[in-house]
Amino acid sequence: MGELVVRQVHVVPLDAAPSAPGTEPVDLLLRDGRLTAVGPGLPRPAGAEVLEADGRWVVPGLWDHHVHAGQLGATRGRLDLSAARSPQEAAQRVRERLAAARPLPATGVLTGWGHRADRWAQAPTRALLDEASPRVPVVLISADGHHGWLNSTALTLLGGPYDRSGLVREAEWFALYDRLNHLPGAQETTEQGVREVVAEAHRLGIVGITDLELGRPWVDWPRRLAEGVGPLRVRTGVYVPGLEEVEAAGLRTGDALPGTEGLVRMGPLKLFGDGSLGTRTAWCRAPYADAPGRDAEGRGEGSAGGSSVAGAPQLTSAELHDLLGRARTHGLEVAVHAIGDAAVGQALAALAATGVVGSVEHAQLVGEEELARWRGLPVRAGVQPAHLLDDRSAAERAWPDRTGQVLPLRRLVDAGVELAMGSDAPFGTPDPWLAVAAAVHRARPGEDPWHPELALTPREALAASVDGQRVRAGARGDLVLLDADPLGADLAAPTSSDLAARLERVGVAATVVAGRVVHQREG
Repeated sequence: MGELVVRQVHVVPLDAAPSAPGTEPVDLLLRDGRLTAVGPGLPRPAGAEVLEADGRWVVPGLWDHHVHAGQLGATRGRLDLSAARSPQEAAQRVRERLAAARPLPATGVLTGWGHRADRWAQAPTRALLDEASPRVPVVLISADGHHGWLNSTALTLLGGPYDRSGLVREAEWFALYDRLNHLPGAQETTEQGVREVVAEAHRLGIVGITDLELGRPWVDWPRRLAEGVGPLRVRTGVYVPGLEEVEAAGLRTGDALPGTEGLVRMGPLKLFGDGSLGTRTAWCRAPYADAPGRDAEGRGEGSAGGSSVAGAPQLTSAELHDLLGRARTHGLEVAVHAIGDAAVGQALAALAATGVVGSVEHAQLVGEEELARWRGLPVRAGVQPAHLLDDRSAAERAWPDRTGQVLPLRRLVDAGVELAMGSDAPFGTPDPWLAVAAAVHRARPGEDPWHPELALTPREALAASVDGQRVRAGARGDLVLLDADPLGADLAAPTSSDLAARLERVGVAATVVAGRVVHQREG
C-alpha cells in the first residue's frame, strides 16, 4: 500500500481527558494502511507520498453506521416529492413529470421519493394516482421507507396487494420494493448511483459504512471494489431471507470478505422489531396522540394494517429469541430496528436474555424503563440525530407528552451506552456533519434547540462517528483533514447554535482511507 506522510496537522482530541495533544502541529506517518507514527518533524521515507495539511485539523475517518447503499444509489434520478404538501400536489408532480419531454427510467416505472403522508390533511388514494397516470406504473416511496403509494398499473406489475388506498405498508411493502429493484434495468441504475454515493461520501470525510441493505451486500461489495468503486470500508448486513446463505458460507461478524484487502467485512444480522414513526407503526407503550378513530381499547380504523393505535411488534418475543439464538450460534452480531419504546424494551430484554452482542437501531423513543434495562448491556445505540430535524413535528403530534424521551442522546451517554451515529440514508440525509450538528444543537443553526438538555458536546458527537478510532500510532490509516476546529475552541463563548453552524461548515479538505488519499479538494 506504500507510505504517506501528512505534514503539519492539529490533532482534534476526542477523549474527555486527551493525552496532551499539544497546540503545535504534528506530522503523521502512514504505512501499509496503518497510522504508524505521530510527532513533530517526522522524516519523510524515500518514495513516500506527502500530503501538506498546512496547519489544518485532523480527525479519524468518519463512519455512517446505518445506511442502505443500494436504495440510496437508486434514489438519484427519482422524482423528489419531499416538498409535497398534499396528495393532490404529489399527484400533480407526477402529471408534470410524465408530461415532460424526458424518458422514463429503464424499468419503465415512474418512481417518486420522500413524501410524508403523516403531514397531509387528506389520505392518499389509489384513485388519485390512477387519474394522474392511468397507464404508466407509478410507485411513490415514503420518506421513512416504510410504505409505498402505488397506482393500479404498478400494483398489477408488482403483484398487489389491492387495497382501496393504494398504500402498502411494512412487510408487504418491502416485498414489493424488492420486486421493483429486480425489474429489468433497475440494477444498472442502482450501481451507477452507488458509485456516485461513494464519491460523495469521500468528499464528506466518510471512510466506512455499515450497509444494512436488503439483498446480498456481502456479495455486492466485493464485486464493487473489484470494479473500481471505492476504496471504502464496509460492514455488510444480512436479513432473515439471506441468513441461511450466510450461515452456510460460515461468515461471522468481522470476517474479511475475500478479495477486498480487509476493507469489506461481514456485519450484523438485521432484524425488525417494529415499524416507523411516520407510518405510525412504531410499537409504543402508549397510544399515539393523533391516532385516528382511537377507542377505549386503544384500537382505531386509521391505524396501519388494523394494528393497535400504539403500533405493533413485527416479531413475537419467541421469534426474536429464536433469531438471536441463531445469530449467537453462527457468530453474528445483531442490529435490531426498534423505534418505539415498547420495541426498544423488547429488544433489550431479548438481548439481555440471550447474551447476543450488537445494537438497537434508531432508539427513537426511550423512556426510564428502557434506560434502566440498557445500563451494563454490551449493546450499542445506533442513532441518527438528523432525524430530529425532520421528525420533530411528527413526534410533537404523536408523542406530545413524551418529547423529552425522543432521541435522548445525553441520557444514553450518561447511562454508559455506546453511541454509533449514522444517517439511515436514503431515509435521512447522508451527511455526517449534519448528524453531528443535530446531536449538538437538536435543531438547525439559528433555531431554538429542541430539548437542549438531551444534546451532546461536539467532542462526544464526533467520538460517536469515528468507529472508536483515534489519531494515534497503531490506528487504522483513515483520516479527515478539516479547514476549522470542529470543537470550536477558537470561538468566544459559543452557543450550541454557533457550534452546530461550525460543524455544518467545517470544510473537508482531504480524506484518507487505508493510507490512500481518496479525496483532496482543489485549491
